[in-house]
Amino acid sequence: MICDVLIIKDGLPLLSKSFSNSSNVKNMFSEIDNLIMVSGFFSALNSFSDSFEDLGTISELKLSNNNLKLSFLKDPNIPDLIFLATYDKNSELMNVQKFLSKISNLFLKTYSYNQIINWNGKLDRFKDFLSVIEEYNEKEEKVKKVSYDNSVVSWLKSFEDNIDVPVKLESDLEGIESNPDFYDFVPNFTSTKKINPKHYLTGNVSCKIYDNIDGQKTINQITEELNVEHNKVYNICKNLVKMGFISFT
Repeated sequence: MICDVLIIKDGLPLLSKSFSNSSNVKNMFSEIDNLIMVSGFFSALNSFSDSFEDLGTISELKLSNNNLKLSFLKDPNIPDLIFLATYDKNSELMNVQKFLSKISNLFLKTYSYNQIINWNGKLDRFKDFLSVIEEYNEKEEKVKKVSYDNSVVSWLKSFEDNIDVPVKLESDLEGIESNPDFYDFVPNFTSTKKINPKHYLTGNVSCKIYDNIDGQKTINQITEELNVEHNKVYNICKNLVKMGFISFT
């Protein structure tokens, strides 16, 4: 999540916008004196990196007193124009850089080169651009939500109970001395971290099967304890294998 956006020109805060009401950085950006100090600091920091070609451009910083990070984008078209964003741990640097790049492009399309270069230092000069930032951020959040919802639906569908290899039912096994190989499979947890099966499985039987997995019992033993069909236990275990929670031995 993008928490704050700050545009800096010549070491001064040209425009600031906050999307968060809970972070310490937001409180720091909310006062003009702090804004001026922050803008001067980050402008000097970028100028410092520019003085040493081997250092490259600063693109990200981490603040030690909170969970937020800061990302920078220096506009190549206008001297000393810097776009800065704070964001939480759930956001990736690449996506934040894309966000800043888009904000930069929109800003340069909204205002002329001369308007920006000849800025007199007043904070209200570009305040109309705040609505542009808000609109673009809302659009991005909607896109993320739709993308997330679609990915969750697709992920859940991929784990629906299905039989991808022929499995004989118990009624078909009558009179046959040997049992299918999977009867002797032993499901083992691939991690020591337990999960809540209700988040990933449907039905009480599926959860009971999960709770009976201990790395010792075979598919056949779990079946006998729960009095359910062998192929039911096997299919639930296969889904858990696909999810990466267990493996067979």
